[in-house]
Amino acid sequence: MDFLRQTLVIARKDLRAELRTKEAINAALAFSIVILVLFSFAFDPGEQETVEMSGGLLWIVFAFAGTLVLNRSFAREVPNDCLDALVAAPISGAALFLGKALANFVLVIAVELVSLPVFGIFYNVHWTGQIWSLLLVLALGTWGLTVIGTIFSALTVNIRLRELMAPLLVYPMLIPALMSAMKLTMDLIAGKPLGGEDEVWLRLLVAFDVIFTALSLVLLETVLVG
Repeated sequence: MDFLRQTLVIARKDLRAELRTKEAINAALAFSIVILVLFSFAFDPGEQETVEMSGGLLWIVFAFAGTLVLNRSFAREVPNDCLDALVAAPISGAALFLGKALANFVLVIAVELVSLPVFGIFYNVHWTGQIWSLLLVLALGTWGLTVIGTIFSALTVNIRLRELMAPLLVYPMLIPALMSAMKLTMDLIAGKPLGGEDEVWLRLLVAFDVIFTALSLVLLETVLVG
């Protein structure tokens, strides 16, 4: 119970801090919408080629927009020595990581859910045909993005060029998750239900989430304290 309570306290603290300023979420939301609108001029809406590549385009936008949120995860704790206070507090590293990851997940998924209707309108893509399967893939892919982004936010928090270094470290690690999410999203948007060959990609995405969540829970204290 203590672990759950500590996790929820950290998540609630981070959500309140972000919603008070709205710096990261506004930047991520503006970025995703602007990029989706700009890219729509480069493709013919409703064309088969656009539908086939739309899943990949969507996850590229989500990955870049999500980084704007995730980079702030531990950086917001630096002023006034708040990070040192968190490390010294009687709270486990696993609870600290999970709390921050949950808060980041809520923020990133909110940006994605707002972006999806914009995507459907400007690309003339009927993405609601497999809505529940799509939301499942969205949640799994976003959790993978969140886990990797949160742990590398902790790793680069004391680096002067952390805004540059974090994406350089995050994106190569995300390749398996992004490939899986892109493939599944493209098939679902095209009207294909989950199953067959897609089961392999779904299992890869789930395995990615489980493995890197477990590693991050174990390694956070080492990353922050050394």
